[in-house]
Amino acid sequence: MAKRNKSDKSIQQVKEDSKGVSKMKMFLYWFIIPFLFALALLLIVAQIANINVFEKVKEITSSDQAQTVTTDVQTERLETKVVSLQADIQEKEAQIGKLQTEIDNSAKSNEALLVEQQRLLDEIETLKREQTSTKQEYAEIVSTFEKMSAKSAAPVIAKMSDAEALRILTSLKPDTVAKIYEKMTPEDAAKYTELMTKQ
Repeated sequence: MAKRNKSDKSIQQVKEDSKGVSKMKMFLYWFIIPFLFALALLLIVAQIANINVFEKVKEITSSDQAQTVTTDVQTERLETKVVSLQADIQEKEAQIGKLQTEIDNSAKSNEALLVEQQRLLDEIETLKREQTSTKQEYAEIVSTFEKMSAKSAAPVIAKMSDAEALRILTSLKPDTVAKIYEKMTPEDAAKYTELMTKQ
Protein backbone atom coordinates (compact mmCIF):
# COMPACT_ATOMS: atom_id res chain seq x y z
CA MET A 1 0.00 0.00 0.00
CA ALA A 2 2.81 2.30 0.68
CA LYS A 3 4.07 1.62 -2.84
CA ARG A 4 0.71 2.43 -4.24
CA ASN A 5 0.55 5.76 -2.37
CA LYS A 6 3.97 6.61 -3.68
CA SER A 7 3.02 5.69 -7.22
CA ASP A 8 -0.22 7.67 -6.93
CA LYS A 9 1.73 10.66 -5.77
CA SER A 10 4.20 10.34 -8.63
CA ILE A 11 1.36 10.00 -11.12
CA GLN A 12 -0.25 13.12 -9.74
CA GLN A 13 3.06 14.91 -9.90
CA VAL A 14 3.58 13.84 -13.53
CA LYS A 15 0.06 15.05 -14.34
CA GLU A 16 0.72 18.40 -12.66
CA ASP A 17 4.07 18.71 -14.48
CA SER A 18 2.42 17.88 -17.78
CA LYS A 19 -0.27 20.50 -17.10
CA GLY A 20 2.49 23.10 -16.49
CA VAL A 21 4.27 22.02 -19.68
CA SER A 22 1.05 22.08 -21.66
CA LYS A 23 0.32 25.64 -20.46
CA MET A 24 3.79 26.63 -21.58
CA LYS A 25 3.25 24.97 -24.94
CA MET A 26 -0.08 26.76 -25.27
CA PHE A 27 1.53 30.12 -24.53
CA LEU A 28 4.26 29.32 -27.05
CA TYR A 29 1.80 28.25 -29.75
CA TRP A 30 -0.71 31.01 -29.22
CA PHE A 31 1.51 34.05 -28.52
CA ILE A 32 5.22 33.65 -29.17
CA ILE A 33 5.10 31.83 -32.52
CA PRO A 34 2.43 34.18 -34.03
CA PHE A 35 4.43 37.17 -32.76
CA LEU A 36 7.65 35.89 -34.35
CA PHE A 37 5.76 35.09 -37.57
CA ALA A 38 4.27 38.60 -37.71
CA LEU A 39 7.69 40.11 -37.02
CA ALA A 40 9.27 38.07 -39.81
CA LEU A 41 6.46 39.06 -42.16
CA LEU A 42 6.96 42.77 -41.30
CA LEU A 43 10.71 42.50 -41.95
CA ILE A 44 10.02 40.90 -45.35
CA VAL A 45 7.51 43.65 -46.26
CA ALA A 46 9.97 46.31 -45.15
CA GLN A 47 12.69 44.70 -47.26
CA ILE A 48 10.40 44.65 -50.29
CA ALA A 49 9.43 48.29 -49.67
CA ASN A 50 13.17 49.06 -49.57
CA ILE A 51 13.05 50.25 -45.96
CA ASN A 52 16.03 49.53 -43.76
CA VAL A 53 14.41 48.84 -40.41
CA PHE A 54 17.69 48.79 -38.51
CA GLU A 55 18.62 52.25 -39.83
CA LYS A 56 15.20 53.56 -38.79
CA VAL A 57 15.70 52.17 -35.29
CA LYS A 58 19.12 53.87 -35.10
CA GLU A 59 17.57 57.19 -36.24
CA ILE A 60 14.82 56.97 -33.65
CA THR A 61 17.21 56.14 -30.83
CA SER A 62 19.68 58.86 -31.92
CA SER A 63 16.87 61.45 -32.13
CA ASP A 64 15.77 60.39 -28.62
CA GLN A 65 19.35 60.89 -27.42
CA ALA A 66 19.53 64.29 -29.20
CA GLN A 67 16.24 65.31 -27.58
CA THR A 68 17.60 64.23 -24.21
CA VAL A 69 20.77 66.29 -24.76
CA THR A 70 18.68 69.27 -25.96
CA THR A 71 16.46 68.94 -22.90
CA ASP A 72 19.53 68.86 -20.64
CA VAL A 73 20.93 72.01 -22.30
CA GLN A 74 17.56 73.75 -21.97
CA THR A 75 17.36 72.72 -18.33
CA GLU A 76 20.84 74.16 -17.71
CA ARG A 77 19.87 77.40 -19.45
CA LEU A 78 16.68 77.65 -17.41
CA GLU A 79 18.57 77.01 -14.16
CA THR A 80 21.10 79.71 -15.10
CA LYS A 81 18.25 82.11 -15.90
CA VAL A 82 16.55 81.31 -12.59
CA VAL A 83 19.78 82.06 -10.69
CA SER A 84 20.19 85.31 -12.65
CA LEU A 85 16.59 86.33 -11.93
CA GLN A 86 17.00 85.55 -8.23
CA ALA A 87 20.10 87.77 -8.16
CA ASP A 88 18.10 90.52 -9.89
CA ILE A 89 15.32 90.12 -7.32
CA GLN A 90 17.78 90.48 -4.45
CA GLU A 91 19.30 93.57 -6.08
CA LYS A 92 15.86 95.12 -6.58
CA GLU A 93 14.92 94.35 -2.97
CA ALA A 94 18.10 96.10 -1.81
CA GLN A 95 17.21 99.12 -3.98
CA ILE A 96 13.69 99.12 -2.55
CA GLY A 97 15.12 99.07 0.98
CA LYS A 98 17.44 101.97 0.14
CA LEU A 99 14.59 103.98 -1.40
CA GLN A 100 12.37 103.26 1.61
CA THR A 101 15.12 104.59 3.89
CA GLU A 102 15.40 107.71 1.72
CA ILE A 103 11.62 108.18 1.86
CA ASP A 104 11.65 107.86 5.65
CA ASN A 105 14.50 110.38 5.90
CA SER A 106 12.68 112.76 3.55
CA ALA A 107 9.51 112.46 5.64
CA LYS A 108 11.46 113.32 8.80
CA SER A 109 13.17 116.22 7.02
CA ASN A 110 9.79 117.48 5.75
CA GLU A 111 8.39 117.34 9.28
CA ALA A 112 11.34 119.37 10.56
CA LEU A 113 10.88 121.88 7.72
CA LEU A 114 7.18 122.21 8.51
CA VAL A 115 7.98 122.90 12.15
CA GLU A 116 10.58 125.50 11.09
CA GLN A 117 8.10 127.04 8.64
CA GLN A 118 5.48 127.35 11.37
CA ARG A 119 8.04 128.95 13.70
CA LEU A 120 9.01 131.45 10.99
CA LEU A 121 5.36 132.26 10.27
CA ASP A 122 4.80 132.93 13.96
CA GLU A 123 7.89 135.14 14.01
CA ILE A 124 6.68 137.04 10.93
CA GLU A 125 3.32 137.57 12.59
CA THR A 126 5.06 138.91 15.69
CA LEU A 127 7.23 141.23 13.57
CA LYS A 128 4.16 142.48 11.70
CA ARG A 129 2.49 143.30 15.00
CA GLU A 130 5.64 145.05 16.17
CA GLN A 131 5.90 146.91 12.87
CA THR A 132 2.30 148.03 13.14
CA SER A 133 2.98 149.17 16.66
CA THR A 134 6.15 150.96 15.53
CA LYS A 135 4.29 152.65 12.66
CA GLN A 136 1.67 153.86 15.10
CA GLU A 137 4.39 155.17 17.42
CA TYR A 138 6.20 156.81 14.49
CA ALA A 139 2.96 158.39 13.31
CA GLU A 140 2.47 159.76 16.81
CA ILE A 141 6.05 161.16 16.80
CA VAL A 142 5.48 162.81 13.41
CA SER A 143 2.19 164.19 14.68
CA THR A 144 3.98 165.56 17.73
CA PHE A 145 6.60 167.32 15.54
CA GLU A 146 3.75 168.73 13.44
CA LYS A 147 2.22 170.22 16.58
CA MET A 148 5.52 171.50 18.01
CA SER A 149 6.74 174.96 17.24
CA ALA A 150 9.57 175.19 14.70
CA LYS A 151 11.78 176.79 17.35
CA SER A 152 11.37 173.75 19.66
CA ALA A 153 11.57 171.11 16.89
CA ALA A 154 14.75 172.41 15.21
CA PRO A 155 17.21 171.71 18.08
CA VAL A 156 15.66 168.26 18.73
CA ILE A 157 16.07 167.22 15.08
CA ALA A 158 19.63 168.57 14.99
CA LYS A 159 20.58 166.33 17.93
CA MET A 160 19.14 163.15 16.32
CA SER A 161 21.10 160.83 14.11
CA ASP A 162 21.00 161.74 10.43
CA ALA A 163 18.86 158.72 9.54
CA GLU A 164 16.26 159.42 12.23
CA ALA A 165 16.18 163.14 11.45
CA LEU A 166 15.83 162.45 7.73
CA ARG A 167 13.02 159.98 8.35
CA ILE A 168 11.06 162.52 10.42
CA LEU A 169 11.71 165.43 8.05
CA THR A 170 10.50 163.42 5.03
CA SER A 171 7.30 162.55 6.89
CA LEU A 172 6.47 166.15 7.85
CA LYS A 173 4.50 168.55 5.69
CA PRO A 174 6.66 170.79 3.47
CA ASP A 175 5.47 173.95 5.26
CA THR A 176 6.48 172.53 8.64
CA VAL A 177 9.90 171.48 7.27
CA ALA A 178 10.47 174.99 5.92
CA LYS A 179 9.68 176.54 9.29
CA ILE A 180 12.05 174.09 11.05
CA TYR A 181 14.86 174.94 8.53
CA GLU A 182 14.42 178.62 9.39
CA LYS A 183 15.13 177.93 13.04
CA MET A 184 18.20 175.71 12.33
CA THR A 185 21.72 176.88 11.77
CA PRO A 186 22.48 177.34 8.06
CA GLU A 187 24.93 174.42 8.15
CA ASP A 188 22.33 172.00 9.64
CA ALA A 189 19.63 173.19 7.23
CA ALA A 190 22.00 172.67 4.28
CA LYS A 191 23.02 169.23 5.54
CA TYR A 192 19.42 168.01 5.90
CA THR A 193 18.37 169.54 2.59
CA GLU A 194 21.23 167.74 0.85
CA LEU A 195 20.32 164.44 2.55
CA MET A 196 16.67 164.84 1.49
CA THR A 197 17.62 165.49 -2.12
CA LYS A 198 19.82 162.36 -2.24
CA GLN A 199 17.00 160.20 -1.01
